[in-house]
Amino acid sequence: MSPDPLRYFRIEARELVDQISAGVLDLDQQPGPELVARLLRFAHTLKGAARVVRQKEIADRAHAFEEVLVPHRQGAEALPADEMRELLRLNDEIEAKVTALESPERTSEGDGPETVGTGAKAPQAAAPEEQKAVGQAGTTGPEPGTVEAAHAAAEQARTAPASHNEPTPAARAATADVDELLDAVGEAHARFAPLRTSGHALDRLIRSAESLADQLRVGRTTGQTEGARVAAARLASDLGALGRRVTDTVEQVERELDEVRGRAERLRLVSASSIFTSLHRAVRDAADAQGKRVRFEGRGGELRMDPQVLTLASSALLHVVRNAVAHGIESAGERAAAGKPAEGKVLVEVERRGRYVGFRCTDDGRGFDLAAVRRTAEARGLLMAGGTPPDEQTLVELVLRGGISTSPTVTEVAGRGIGLDVARDVADQLGGDVSVRTEAGRGAVIELVLPLALLSLHGLIVEAADTVATVPLDAVRTCVRLLPEQATAAAVTGKMAHDGEAVPFLPLARALYAGTTVPEGGGPTVAVIVGLDGEQVAVGVDRLAGTSTLVVRPLPDLAPAAPVIGGVSMDLDGNPRLVLDAQGLVAETLRLGGGGAPPAAAAPRLPILVVDDSLTTRMLERSILESAGYEVDLAASGEEGLEKARSRRYGLYLTDIDMPGIDGFTFVSETRADPELATVPAILVSSRASAEDRQRGVAAGASAYVVKGEFNQEELLAHIRRLVPA
Repeated sequence: MSPDPLRYFRIEARELVDQISAGVLDLDQQPGPELVARLLRFAHTLKGAARVVRQKEIADRAHAFEEVLVPHRQGAEALPADEMRELLRLNDEIEAKVTALESPERTSEGDGPETVGTGAKAPQAAAPEEQKAVGQAGTTGPEPGTVEAAHAAAEQARTAPASHNEPTPAARAATADVDELLDAVGEAHARFAPLRTSGHALDRLIRSAESLADQLRVGRTTGQTEGARVAAARLASDLGALGRRVTDTVEQVERELDEVRGRAERLRLVSASSIFTSLHRAVRDAADAQGKRVRFEGRGGELRMDPQVLTLASSALLHVVRNAVAHGIESAGERAAAGKPAEGKVLVEVERRGRYVGFRCTDDGRGFDLAAVRRTAEARGLLMAGGTPPDEQTLVELVLRGGISTSPTVTEVAGRGIGLDVARDVADQLGGDVSVRTEAGRGAVIELVLPLALLSLHGLIVEAADTVATVPLDAVRTCVRLLPEQATAAAVTGKMAHDGEAVPFLPLARALYAGTTVPEGGGPTVAVIVGLDGEQVAVGVDRLAGTSTLVVRPLPDLAPAAPVIGGVSMDLDGNPRLVLDAQGLVAETLRLGGGGAPPAAAAPRLPILVVDDSLTTRMLERSILESAGYEVDLAASGEEGLEKARSRRYGLYLTDIDMPGIDGFTFVSETRADPELATVPAILVSSRASAEDRQRGVAAGASAYVVKGEFNQEELLAHIRRLVPA
């Protein structure tokens, strides 16, 4: 028998409870049979699993949850308020039971009461009203969703010892699993050292074989010597091919391990969407307490970040959204008189801003009652009565300072003056900032901006002046290959033609080595088009090295860095890799690039026609050609290719050989026989590698022959640049 019979049930139950919690709140806003059916499935699954492991109290509550929902299977109308409250109550009790099971101090399972420590009753023995949670399920304390409860949680976070902010036991267990995975990846990576050594040994053998071939080349020309020379040359060729394969394999596997490491590290982080359910519940409870209709919406939940930052942000946002309902959203009658829909709206958005994350809460209510704030401040001696009227910012600062409430009475959700000061305290604690914008009759926007200790993102790895860096992939619009003359012109003028516009251009090396000597190198060969906030710039890099999932760490406080650098990530060898800041890239390119007149628009190249019956090959070749700046048309057969060739002028035909119907040889021959098509060069791309096939291609009129098994993107583009006129 398993030493922990509830191990898998706890995992499944937590997932089901989270889905039920979010589903109930969605049902309150968007009733419908599909959502009812989904909730019934979740509850039924939880009930069955609980019965298997003899968790009768959870099973009974899941059954009662089903009983409330069953009559509404076919209806699209909203549930009565008392039934919705019953669903929320049952959901809270189920969540409290599941949370109790997640405690490492649990000493018994089964039907009876669970004990904690030396036999004291577990939290679930208390009345259900005392078990409701604010923000995190299963905690006991003040009435759920009240200002007192949320303030107590925030106060505990501010005053508790550091150990109180550590992850829960379940979180620690998950982190331990990730640590083991990272250790395994590190060990696997260490095993590549012998392969690297083998690669060096192969290099020595190649040099030895080449030396032998040279020695034999100057000897007497006898049959035996000639045979030895040929054998030595063949050995050198084989060793060279083997060395390249080993090197390519090692590099590929290292890239894959780097990706695995990035994804493993990402597991340490928490999705921002995890706070939306508790915020939604807080909005719902506050609206219900005041008889208002309010819709909650969360955006940007896919962003993953340090759980400590997210926990503190959640404690502050609980106050913010409740205040938005209590002080901002008007009653249905007031909203109707103001020409607003009866249902108010609270929107919480999360977005990354370089080294920071912004949490923005927007409501469509009445805005801050600054006149009431002033009266309260004067009554409390915070402002001099009858003095010069304070400006809006001064009044907002008073609200942020705490102790000011515009509510005439103390209720569960308002009246104690504990609100935005929690957001201010969180910002002060983490070195962030909080701001308020309000407009009478239109609503308010409260924004909490916090620095990120850790952040997960997908990045494009680039090289410039022998420096490896990563560009956030969500800011990359496209990549364009640069000809040497294009790169030179762009660097001189600070502009680059792209999509019919002259966009600011800046070599990345210049931005990285601002104020110092830029190391010599081959110069930019690719322009990475970066777009952000309506601006678009081109950043010149020497080489693209693929994409990766990585975890970004902040730079040390005393480490000087160029404005374009947003943080660092660690590669598999533990070396830091620069992570660029998209906002910094755009700002620096606009500042340093753009000098001089835009280059004269180049004459457009003629398009290229790709003919291949393989969808994969067509898409691959189109991607390569479009990345290099060519317009591409596709044909899936030789017959379709001839039809397109006769309907449009092309600069090049790129065709496969083995196709049903007209093959590549015939396609080239027929275009050579047509006076209107004869001047268009053609390249054959085939898996055939024999000398006879190559000769047949030349005889058909092909200008170049590329073997798929030896496919080299640079070689293909070199042929095309040579053959396609501008």
